[in-house]
Amino acid sequence: MRYVRFEDNTGTIREGKIIEGKINSGNRLYQPSDLKILPPSRPTKIVCVGLNYEDHIQETGRDIPKRPSLFLKGPNCIARHEETIELLPKKDRIDFEAELGVVIGNRCKDVTAEEAMDFVKGFTCVNDVSNRDDQRIEQNWVRGKSFDKSCPFGPYIATVDSVPHQAKITLKQNGKIRQTSSIDKMIFSVPELIEEITSYMTLEKGDLIATGTSSGVGPIGDKDIIEVEIEGIGTLVNYFRRL
Repeated sequence: MRYVRFEDNTGTIREGKIIEGKINSGNRLYQPSDLKILPPSRPTKIVCVGLNYEDHIQETGRDIPKRPSLFLKGPNCIARHEETIELLPKKDRIDFEAELGVVIGNRCKDVTAEEAMDFVKGFTCVNDVSNRDDQRIEQNWVRGKSFDKSCPFGPYIATVDSVPHQAKITLKQNGKIRQTSSIDKMIFSVPELIEEITSYMTLEKGDLIATGTSSGVGPIGDKDIIEVEIEGIGTLVNYFRRL
């Protein structure tokens, strides 16, 4: 099952389910192409994982971490499916990063890996847009990772049983494949990530975990179209413009 938040032609925000390519909400069917698809949850925070795919670690020249490498993005970073995102001005390199997103279904703290999936509503697509200019020269990555609209995600939340264990994750830039991997290649699994994160902080309903990216990250250019597709979930599409 896949869930969606959207705004209808009256400006009303609704929630629905995807059934045979259409949105079912309140016993009414909608065509997704006729609607503004909204971010599928409203996170209080986005917990991001760095260095969680070995091939990406190799391309960065870093060592495999002994525990998950974590950083935060705030609600200001949220962008929706098919939104046009303005690239930060006067920056040499802003990169795309395709990632599996985990949406929390219920408030949780100090969760074990064995019970972690009980607190997951489902999975979604994430693009962890990254400002390398500032990321290279700061330790906490606020400028590098937490600028406005730097975390588009969506378009849907797919229940865990709808996403294959070895689901393929692909990023296309203007129709050309730039990243391809599968979610089972993560170093730290989703349950392990939830156990680690909740040992330090409470996750609220709707919070998002971005689980890390594979090799092939690269720069976004003016007028680029970036698509993040994950098997069983769908395709997140965004348009980028340089001021």
